[in-house]
Amino acid sequence: KRNEGNEQEQPNNPLHGVKLKEVLEFLISFYGWEGLGDRIKINCFNSNPSMGSSLKFLRRTPWAREKVEKLYVDTIQSLKDESGTNYQDKKRT
Repeated sequence: KRNEGNEQEQPNNPLHGVKLKEVLEFLISFYGWEGLGDRIKINCFNSNPSMGSSLKFLRRTPWAREKVEKLYVDTIQSLKDESGTNYQDKKRT
């Protein structure tokens, strides 16, 4: 109940309601581990990457999580600009 009504409080936040795991899954499917490691220079993407170790590191390391979230938002925005539609809206239907 604590989060009730948050939908109205953050209507323009592209990260609202998106879990870190979903963000990472999207980025991996879009860029692959190697492409992700090229864009964000952190060991969990470049040295024996796995979903579990990456999520653990990102949850404990705010600066790294911010970089991942920024890449996600930038990627979603570029897809939106290219197609004229909102990727998140397409995902929900």
